[in-house]
Parts: sequence; structure tokens; C-alpha cells
Amino acid sequence: MNLTPALIKEYDRKVPADLDTATFGLGCFWGPDAAFGSLNGVVRTRVGYAGGTKDNPSYQLIGNHTEVVQIEYDHSRISFTELLDYAFDQHNPSYQPSKRQYQNVIFTITPQQREDLDTYLEEKLCNQSDIKTRIEQIDKFYMAEDYHQKYNIQGKRWIMEAFYNAGYNDNDIRDSPTAAMLNAHVAGHSVDVPFIN
Repeated sequence: MNLTPALIKEYDRKVPADLDTATFGLGCFWGPDAAFGSLNGVVRTRVGYAGGTKDNPSYQLIGNHTEVVQIEYDHSRISFTELLDYAFDQHNPSYQPSKRQYQNVIFTITPQQREDLDTYLEEKLCNQSDIKTRIEQIDKFYMAEDYHQKYNIQGKRWIMEAFYNAGYNDNDIRDSPTAAMLNAHVAGHSVDVPFIN
């Protein structure tokens, strides 16, 4: 691996200005955070809580929220429908865990996302009455604690030191496209970036 502070900064600088956002609940948020981070066109990932009524939830006091991954993606490289395809591949839509914290939820943010989701469900999942996955309009996303962000690289000193040497703080690492790809790589996903041989 050829990870240097200069490479981190150079890769992160290439982020397009016009990004879309998608949010999914697919069980414990560490796995989806890494999985979505491996997709070409996904620029950033972050984990948090959504779908409940408690103000300012935390991991210890989550209330009726669900663990979610929020994605920023370049819609010229990957579509919301492709993200839906991936999200539905990551879980069994005919099963819903009883514990709300880990439930499967497809959130929509815009009317266009809802339209795309409805079309997707009609075309791909013929019998919608069997779907247990929650479908909701997102109200608010609450950021999870720093120790949950990019969980797979947190214990990798050689990775974290490269970010700190680049002048990154915890928020910078959370929002770094480089960190999203490394988090995916360390979790065993295939990624195509210049700093991973």
C-alpha cells in the first residue's frame, strides 16, 4: 500500500461539487458503511441514527431510531436505482429484525428518490406485500459518535497516522473519500484506487 499524506489530500481534492445523498438502514451500520464505501461513484459515507422520534440520539440512548449509513454519491457515476439494487442485495427484504435499532429501512430524501424507489419495487420485487423492509421519508439524520465512524480503519495505526500527518481531524477522516475506500478495503471489499496496490 502506498498511502502518504500527499496522496490522501490529492485524492480527496478530486471530489465533485454536485453530490446527491442517500440513507439506508441495513443492520449494524459498520458493515454497510464499508460495503457502500467500495462502490465506484460513492464519494463519502458516514454512520448515524434516523427514523425515530428521540431528539439527539446516541448509541447508548438510541430511543426508537435505527442505525443507518448515509452516502454522498456522484449521480453521473452511480444512480440511486443502482444504490437501491445494492441495498436490496445486502439484506433479505422479506425479513425484518425485531430490534428497531438494526432494522432494514430504505429512506428517501427527495420526491425523485421516492419515484425511483416505487419504480424499482414494481419492476424488481413483484410481490410488494411480502416486503418487510421499512420504506420511509427521512426526517432527520443524527451523526453517530466518532468511534463508530470508519470503524474498520480505527485500529489501523499506519492508516490513522497518515491521516493525522496530513492534518486531518476526526471529522475530516469521517468525510474523507480516501477513508471511505480504505475502510472498505480493510473490511475485505475490492476497491480500485491508486493508493492500494
